[in-house]
Amino acid sequence: MDIKRAATNKRAVLMLVLFIVVFSVLIARFLYLQIEKEVKGYSLQAIAEARWTSSEVLHGKRGTIRDRNGDALAEEVTSYSVYAVLDNSHQPAVEDPERTAQLLAEHINMSEERLLELLTRDVYQVELGAGARNLTQEQRDKIADLDLPGIYFTEEPRRYYPKHTYASHLIGYTDRDMGESRMGLERSLDEYLRGEDGEIRFKKDGQGIPLPRPSEQIEPAKTGNDVYLTLDSNIQTALDQVMTQVEEEYKPERIIAIVADPKTGQILAMSNRPTFNPNEYEQITNYMNYAVSDRYEPGSTMKVFTLAAALEEGVLNVNEQYQSGTYAIRNDTNPPIRDHNQGRGWGTISYLEAMQRSSNVGFSKIALEKLGPEKLYEYLDEFGFGEPTGIDLPNEAASVYAKGALRDAASTAFGQGTAVTPIQQIQAMTAIANDGKMMKPYVVDRIVDSETGEVIEEKEPEVVGEPISKETAKEVRDILETVVTSSSGTGRPFYLEGFDVAGKTGTAQVRNPDGPGYLNGHGKNIFSFIGMAPKDDPSVIVYVAVDRPSLNTNQVGSEPVAKIFNTIMNHSLQYLNISPSVEELKDEEEEGYELADFIGESARSAREELEQAGMKVYVLGEGDTVEGQQPYSGHKLLEGERVILRTESESYTLPSMIGWSLRDVLKVANVLDVNVNLFGQGFVVGQSIEEGDTITPGDYMVVELASPTRKKTKTDEKEEDEE
Repeated sequence: MDIKRAATNKRAVLMLVLFIVVFSVLIARFLYLQIEKEVKGYSLQAIAEARWTSSEVLHGKRGTIRDRNGDALAEEVTSYSVYAVLDNSHQPAVEDPERTAQLLAEHINMSEERLLELLTRDVYQVELGAGARNLTQEQRDKIADLDLPGIYFTEEPRRYYPKHTYASHLIGYTDRDMGESRMGLERSLDEYLRGEDGEIRFKKDGQGIPLPRPSEQIEPAKTGNDVYLTLDSNIQTALDQVMTQVEEEYKPERIIAIVADPKTGQILAMSNRPTFNPNEYEQITNYMNYAVSDRYEPGSTMKVFTLAAALEEGVLNVNEQYQSGTYAIRNDTNPPIRDHNQGRGWGTISYLEAMQRSSNVGFSKIALEKLGPEKLYEYLDEFGFGEPTGIDLPNEAASVYAKGALRDAASTAFGQGTAVTPIQQIQAMTAIANDGKMMKPYVVDRIVDSETGEVIEEKEPEVVGEPISKETAKEVRDILETVVTSSSGTGRPFYLEGFDVAGKTGTAQVRNPDGPGYLNGHGKNIFSFIGMAPKDDPSVIVYVAVDRPSLNTNQVGSEPVAKIFNTIMNHSLQYLNISPSVEELKDEEEEGYELADFIGESARSAREELEQAGMKVYVLGEGDTVEGQQPYSGHKLLEGERVILRTESESYTLPSMIGWSLRDVLKVANVLDVNVNLFGQGFVVGQSIEEGDTITPGDYMVVELASPTRKKTKTDEKEEDEE
């Protein structure tokens, strides 16, 4: 019995000791946790915070890219996606799949059959395909108005480009969710545009219900900065429109166009074809901004800078004569350099005529016998061709000089062998237009804090060189004007009524991608023109290049180029309030009918008097008294000219202007104070506001003009292929 009791006592003591040890360990662990407040390196406080605290991300909105006037070109918007709930265990589900499919299918670009198949699946909910994603507010509202049970929306931010193909290679694009910036300014300025996400943290109870607001901790989101460009949407939109027309009509391999302000270097418009809509970036076929990232042999536009160099050095008298046709370079085993009319030339001509006719022989002689190769390349460097311009756009290409043999210098002087970029030609041309001061091109005007309006960075016009004097620049402009106005000038298609255009044509050979040498055949060239206006004080420089257009036997390569250049130069000058010259738009005949001042007079009596004098009279408005007239009083008119009278009215009914001249169209625009966008030159063949429709002061209208086409000759074709 005692033995049994002793054994029991021992077990009890053992259990007590074990209990005390375990209890001591627990107490020690408890004390440790109370003091250290961590387990296996994890903070207990943090674990508790995580259990009772929740957080949500506050989205940092991406900044907006805007034009010079503040209009959005790339912006973040709210988009919507549609989904269908098929199980009503938690919320109302689709009640009538057939009716839902019938009404919804057209709004999400899906067949009724496919949609019905989705809506009858045995799942809780279904996504409704690509057509149901990235919907606009307008599209969402149309679907919501259908009031279909079980159809719901989610919201998500996305990048949107409201002007679609507008300057798309320049602006670039991001993924729709803005997770990655892919191209253009969107990529190069991503650090400025990208927003910074914030966070809101709050306490919640055991059921997950947020506790009172004082417990909230908010780290605000930061919206990205806004970027303002130098692009002018009026000019850029007109450029995109006419380039699309030319692309559809002539189907070229590519088109490049740049419009710039020579006084500042600001790029007012820039576009390429093929282009793309950044809202549909999966369909991009061309990722290169040719205006900046591509170099090629420019052709005869390079002669402008060879001429300027020779005049600046004082080694060229433009009235000096030389023998055109062919030119053999000493110690050169290659065939002689020949003029672009198969080497026939034009006999003995002056160097002024060499510029007008675009003589390769004349400019080879200037390079080798007047300037010398070393001086030629020195001036090309001074004009900025030796290095990239530094324009604030990504992936700018550098030029490549053909340099070594005498033939390289001769070829470079007339635009072959050496490859340069379009933007380098624009920069160099600013020196000609801007009295010798060469301006650095740029497209970003300023970067602004979107929340405070504070300007973070702002560009200022920058003179990057003075390769020639003011006097030389003026002389070059005078000579370039004759390229357009002379009967022998290659620039005759670029003549604009009322404006003094100075510029130079170019017809560059295209290297054969499949072998040595160049492509041959009608239209297998890069046709270009670089010009400025008004000649004495240029406000705009325009460069246009059309690569291998599809031409029929009666067409010349200058046609698609002129359609773009003339339209944009005309449009830009009028938009910038640069009036056509008086000599062109006022008839200063010594004899003729002198127009009286009819302001304040009866419209009926004014019409009668003018018609008796043989004028064509158009009275616009519903009033009885003349309030405006075009032309103004004192002008001498010839019989049959048009006179426009304006009476009091809130709106005006337009007449048919088909067959009218540019001069007559401007009479209507001036007397009604409306903005007219002109496409082409010659006589009116179309007007956006048709006969009988109304227009009010300040409105816009588009007028298309066309010149009678002339038959293309064999000489034209041969000369053009090699200019």
